[in-house]
Amino acid sequence: MTITINERNKIVTDFLNGTYASLKSIVPIKYQMSKPHLLGKHLEVQFGVLIGVTEDIKGSLILSGDTTVFSSIGEAMFGMPLEGEMLSSFSGEFGKLAGRISTIIVENGIQTDITAPTILQGNTTLSGYEKAIHIIAEFDYTGGMDIYLLLN
Repeated sequence: MTITINERNKIVTDFLNGTYASLKSIVPIKYQMSKPHLLGKHLEVQFGVLIGVTEDIKGSLILSGDTTVFSSIGEAMFGMPLEGEMLSSFSGEFGKLAGRISTIIVENGIQTDITAPTILQGNTTLSGYEKAIHIIAEFDYTGGMDIYLLLN
């Protein structure tokens, strides 16, 4: 099924609004979101989680940031700092935020399905997507998390 540019823009807007709502419901740290902007044709990630998105919107959601940001969020959620394998495991589970987004946006008639989370560690370069939208969630006393929606 081919969708119009207006339909795709509405889906992307609903997806981003679902991201905001999901973060608010899951992370017990106040944060501010940047305005979305388009990214270039390649993306560099040092640490993060990638979740594939299919159905009405096709692409990937990437949550990226310094390991200390993921660890601090885990500590706020579970009361203990996370590192090593526990940090990787938590980051994968945190990536299931995309499942919460899917639940929220289905109320707007948008169908999505997600893949299992993939942990990204080390110098990772992603390319080959049609468009990329970048927003930053700046968590109080914690740091920033880059959120990318890569569209195919």
